[in-house]
Amino acid sequence: MRQTQLHLDDQIWMTLQTQAQIAGETVSELVSRAARDRYKSNPEELRKGMIGIVGLWKDRTDIEDSETYVRNLRSGTRLKRLGIE
Repeated sequence: MRQTQLHLDDQIWMTLQTQAQIAGETVSELVSRAARDRYKSNPEELRKGMIGIVGLWKDRTDIEDSETYVRNLRSGTRLKRLGIE
């Protein structure tokens, strides 16, 4: 699980506070469930999103190929930075 910070206007915050109290849960739980329901549970939306990124880098001329580029990003000093080496 990851933690994030949201900036909400007062009207949205008050609405979320009220709904959370009615549901007997926290605002965090309410927002997490809403995000999960909207983005994770909808297979068609997920499919559209995945199709949307296919070929995203196909016209890049500043890198050899995307696979090599990503592998190079993943190598190097990552383990050292994490204190594993």
